[in-house]
Amino acid sequence: MTVDDRPTLSAPDDDPWLWLEEIEGTQALDFVERQNQLTLAAFGGKAFGHDRDILAAIYDRPDNIPYVSRRGSDLHNLWKDAANPRGLWRRTTLTEFRKINPAWETMLDIDQLAAREGEDWLLSGIATTPGSSRAILSLSRGGSDAVTLREFDLVAKSFVADGFILPEAKGGADWLDADTLLLSSAHGEGMVTDSGYSRTVRLWRRGQPVDQAEMIAETTADHMMIYGGADDTGPEPRVWIVEQIDFFNHAVWLRDAAGRMTKLDLPTGIWLQAHGDWFAMKLRKDWTAGGRTYATDTVLGISLSAFLNGSRDFAVLFEPAPRRALQGLFWAAGKLVLSILDELRPRFEICTPSATGWSRETLAGLPQIGVVDVWPLDRHPSESNGDLLANVQDPLTPPSLLLIERDVASPIVLKQAPKTFTADGLVVTQHEAVSVDGERIPYVQTGPAGETGEAPVYMSAYGGFAHSVKPYYNSSLGKLWLERGGTIVQANLRGGGEFGTRWHDAGRLAGKKLSHDDFAAVAADLVRRGVTQPKRIAAQGGSNGGILITNMLVRYPEHFGALFCTIPLIDMRRYTKLLAGASWIAEYGDPDKSEEWEWLKTYSAYHNVKAGQTYPPILIATTRRDDRVHPGHARKMTAKLQAMGYEAWFYEPEAGGHGYGKDNRERAGFEVLGFRFLKEKIGWREEG
Repeated sequence: MTVDDRPTLSAPDDDPWLWLEEIEGTQALDFVERQNQLTLAAFGGKAFGHDRDILAAIYDRPDNIPYVSRRGSDLHNLWKDAANPRGLWRRTTLTEFRKINPAWETMLDIDQLAAREGEDWLLSGIATTPGSSRAILSLSRGGSDAVTLREFDLVAKSFVADGFILPEAKGGADWLDADTLLLSSAHGEGMVTDSGYSRTVRLWRRGQPVDQAEMIAETTADHMMIYGGADDTGPEPRVWIVEQIDFFNHAVWLRDAAGRMTKLDLPTGIWLQAHGDWFAMKLRKDWTAGGRTYATDTVLGISLSAFLNGSRDFAVLFEPAPRRALQGLFWAAGKLVLSILDELRPRFEICTPSATGWSRETLAGLPQIGVVDVWPLDRHPSESNGDLLANVQDPLTPPSLLLIERDVASPIVLKQAPKTFTADGLVVTQHEAVSVDGERIPYVQTGPAGETGEAPVYMSAYGGFAHSVKPYYNSSLGKLWLERGGTIVQANLRGGGEFGTRWHDAGRLAGKKLSHDDFAAVAADLVRRGVTQPKRIAAQGGSNGGILITNMLVRYPEHFGALFCTIPLIDMRRYTKLLAGASWIAEYGDPDKSEEWEWLKTYSAYHNVKAGQTYPPILIATTRRDDRVHPGHARKMTAKLQAMGYEAWFYEPEAGGHGYGKDNRERAGFEVLGFRFLKEKIGWREEG
């Protein structure tokens, strides 16, 4: 049979599988149903159900850590378990939370709400304001990014009958005062950008039809979005307006209590955080101000009022190094906390401004290896007393939730997650592979000590959007891969943010291929070191990692035994036309510009797959309710591979959004299906 190999590089839009982009199309859903049946018949069954139930039980454990944020005097938590698969929104006090088994007050039972209203509801956001008894809840259908907004009474614990309500759209709202919302939503005619996000910021007053809400800021349709946030940390209420030009660049306005708008004279590629009369920012490019040039990734601080009056006398709060980079910054009670990776080791510094300058100290009492995340306990900065939370873990040590109180010398352990797999005889080691251009690519290996040359290896990575990959404790891989004798490897590819902007920029746009070369180099290094052989390497990647995995399929098939590609981006010719795709042009490039298509086509696996090659088997999985990365990517790639005679499997549950399921059981099933596929295809059947 002659295989129709369209789309081709010369005719990229001549796509015989375009009908699979019709998310709810009859023909497309018939394809999905047939594929699901085949995949579940092959990799489902008793063993699948057994492992899914094991994993779901881990996710549903009553002694898992309930992560909290403080609003006023209460700690709020969203909890899911077998009895509450959609979740309970609940609250308690810090005194109660310190107990082994705290008492909780239920605010909203999402399962009961979904059943009562006949909707596939999940709770995806809660907007409150200090001193108010009202909240705006963001309700998502099946995990989608688009949400319905509804006003909720925190005292009555019920929705407000005549309160604010907004139909489904991407975006959200913040409280400006008790009767006014700061609305950043794509709802309404002309209110959406090409990326599918809000094109305006509006003041929506109680009792007013939303189409009559006052527009206070807008952007053009070709920009990514615009949004606003209320700030009451200053002497009077104010609003920050952020115009997101693209994924990495934005303009910032300050709106004062009188409604006057001031655009800040700042470069667009910054991370900015303000508190009271101070702000700090990290630069994405070199910048000259006040007669001084500051290097990329430097963090600067200054008085906001002085800046608005013309001062450019910045204090340098952080300076990067080749393998030392800022990961984030936030304020708590007038102190700026800097999160840093130094040779992939966590560090935290505190900078405190005053009229005489900035003081500096190191956040003490935290480990300097493994993974450490720190964030404010309080949801609203104006309510913060400086208390912080920290999460500490590594691939073999389950998380501990620590409380770092402002005037207490050492962190206090609030909660410890249970050990969910046996780690006896396992070790964590760090290594580096050398990529095609000589760059050193770090990776973390977890598994049995010693090299056998036959280890069943599970590899993963991301390599995009300046996202830093960290070696977290992973219950699913621990229980179903490590405990059964396997090895897991996590790679830090270019395109990530582990070593700052230069690391990210090296793996984006035309350099995106380098991040894929990096992953292949790590796979080759595992063989070189005697850990395993190519046919025993399974690899998984999702979203941006879907580009990675499909490039391993078509560019480096000899390095892998099997591939699992989840919620993926694949077709780089049409990605900007599908859902939120236009928002990622700053990461990949614009295929409608011929010079940028020249590099995009080199890693658009949908266009580079060829008949007659030796490709490893692949399972491609997505979800129908993913309204961020279009499910058509996964559907079309599967159809094309199958038409060419390759072993390509497909799975698409109805719900899940840009994730693996709307509840713990669905998430477990999605993961286990991938594990069972990978294990079978790399010939690993020695399981306990």
